Amino acid sequence: MLRRVELSRKAMNSSIPRILSAGIVVAICVIGCGKDKPAAAPPQPAAVTVAHPLAHEIIDYDDFNGRLAAVDQVEVRARVSGFIESVHFKEGSLVKKGDLLYLIDPAPFQATYDRTVAEQARAQAQLEYNTSEFNRVSELRSQDAISVKELEDAKLAMRQSSAALDAAKAAAQSAKLDLDYTKVIAPIDGRIGARLVTPGNLITGGGATSATRLTTIVSVDPIYCYIDADERTVLKYQRLARERKRLSARDQPIPVWLGLSDEQGFSREGKADFVNNTFDPATGTITARATFDNHDLSLTPGLFARIRVPGSGKYQALLIPDIAIQTDQNQKFVYVVGTDNKAQYRHVDPGSVHEGLRVITSGLTEGDSVVINGFARLRPGVPVTATLSTITTRPSPDVGTTQQSTMPATMPMSASTAPTSRPD
Repeated sequence: MLRRVELSRKAMNSSIPRILSAGIVVAICVIGCGKDKPAAAPPQPAAVTVAHPLAHEIIDYDDFNGRLAAVDQVEVRARVSGFIESVHFKEGSLVKKGDLLYLIDPAPFQATYDRTVAEQARAQAQLEYNTSEFNRVSELRSQDAISVKELEDAKLAMRQSSAALDAAKAAAQSAKLDLDYTKVIAPIDGRIGARLVTPGNLITGGGATSATRLTTIVSVDPIYCYIDADERTVLKYQRLARERKRLSARDQPIPVWLGLSDEQGFSREGKADFVNNTFDPATGTITARATFDNHDLSLTPGLFARIRVPGSGKYQALLIPDIAIQTDQNQKFVYVVGTDNKAQYRHVDPGSVHEGLRVITSGLTEGDSVVINGFARLRPGVPVTATLSTITTRPSPDVGTTQQSTMPATMPMSASTAPTSRPD
């Protein structure tokens, strides 16, 4: 009996793997015999926004660093020596030509002037006496009552008196000048500096090297800005002038724009009116000068400034938004949509920024449809659904706010672009 039970257990254990295998086969058959899944739908075309490059007439502009300088600068020195009696200006204030700055003690000069005036009066009286004497002697000589020598002596005395009067007049005039020079006045309009001498001090007047410097005055309106242009830039300007594509500052003043270090744009317009006659061999540069109005007195001599100068003649350029430009390693490219409604890869050479748009120097035509939005699924050859838009510039309220290009460009690194017409 026990043996039959053991045999039945062995038979059961051997049948379990066969049952499991059969179940798996049945499950596979059930799954395989089910209905087929529907085929996946083809991908939808990528939705993009395209626009034609904007054709615009522009001018390339070159930017330079310059330094502001006063048109007139004077070191105020006294013309006479003496003690400073009083100071009549506020340091750092604006003064007008003829304003009293210092008063030198006038007492000794007044005394000298009074003496010379008295000498002049004495010489005048002596001349009148000698003239009268000459007339009397001349009358007697006509009657042959005196000798010729007496007449000549009288004539000589009269001439000596006349010369003495002239000398007395000159001495009086010189003394009057010295007296007037005790009032040190402003020789120009401008902003005055610190007072270098206080009342009670003895100063030396006269020569430029020996005279005591009292203060300085610099003119404030207009103001100069000096820049140094490198040889390559100047040669480019000379070539453009010969080709009549750009005016030369040597021929007539040309418009330039200025911005300070804390400003974004170039809001002040002036005129470049001077170019030096030689290059500096040590630096390889030539100095040029521009003049700017300074009615608001915001420009101070000695400040650094940024100067924008026309660097080319007018030419037609194609502009697109920066967002449309993609980067492939060191190559710049855009996507354009062809007639087959598929995205195409197009290599471009970007230039500078003009009113918020990037100049494209090569790689595009005016009729190309450039993708400006919808880059997520975009690849060369991908079908697209394009919506046409329009590219517009974003003029800045500040003149010349064009920023430098950060991309490789075909123009010199110092060049930028700005509009040919500028708002007031």
